[in-house]
Amino acid sequence: MELYKKFSDYLRKRFGCRVHKISVYAGFSCPNIDGRLSDKGCIYCNNYAFSPSLREILPLEEQIKKGIEYGKRRFKAEKFIVYFQPYSNTYAPLEILKEKYDVVKKFPEVVGISIGTRPDCIDEEKLDLIESYSSNYEVWIEYGLQSIHDKTLKIINRNHTYSDFLKVYRMTRKRNVKICAHVIIGLPYETKEEIIETGKECGILELDGIKIHPIHILKNTELEKWYKEGKFKVMDMEEYIDLLIDFLSYLYPETVIQRLTADCDREYLVAPLWLLEKQKMLKLLEEKMEEKNVYQGKNYKKRS
Repeated sequence: MELYKKFSDYLRKRFGCRVHKISVYAGFSCPNIDGRLSDKGCIYCNNYAFSPSLREILPLEEQIKKGIEYGKRRFKAEKFIVYFQPYSNTYAPLEILKEKYDVVKKFPEVVGISIGTRPDCIDEEKLDLIESYSSNYEVWIEYGLQSIHDKTLKIINRNHTYSDFLKVYRMTRKRNVKICAHVIIGLPYETKEEIIETGKECGILELDGIKIHPIHILKNTELEKWYKEGKFKVMDMEEYIDLLIDFLSYLYPETVIQRLTADCDREYLVAPLWLLEKQKMLKLLEEKMEEKNVYQGKNYKKRS
């Protein structure tokens, strides 16, 4: 029995070969750090920790070229998705967005585009542009949701609401663009019940994809200060896995699980250190799901 719908399996079935996702930095900023909404950013955010493309900034075309070469060599990949990852990749005028996205057209091996952004950085015109690529590519838009609870979004300084997410979700849903939501388990002062409420709501929305991360402490963030001052602690691996299993059980069975943990450069990680044991965590997750006879969608209920 399939315990959860893996992204790698979905891509192989969809394209008939190994598909590798290339993370690129396209030079965008974010309204939560440039002063439009805030100059502090989210309390946990340090893009350098999870975006290798920021450590050696190259022209966009060169990033894609190197990503393809690496994917072919390391993973034997034949096709590629270009992932516009760091910061908010719709936070610019239309002509600049088009110029950046159009670079993928130079690479016949690219079959998909994935665009990471915030719910408050999108509108109908930008969605028109993004959807225009769907005639030749599989197109994903990845919205940072993190939680459905506005009190949590305020605590972590997201500077948008769940209503903002729902608004763009509805705008996007009527288009030929797949929606992936980013959610964090273990955010400050959220209860288990509140985390599961987010899982239930994500299930009701019948998302195309979801990325689930455990909260983790990165250097040079506000959350690092809280952690060192004893105001906040992180989950251990088993605690996270138990919550994750419950969360998965409420998701729509066809939602593709793009991520279940976080990739983080050891140089930037403060805690939890078990984050560096990715394969151990995923193995334990599957063992526990089998032991408990729980699978993605087991508790899913369609909204009437």
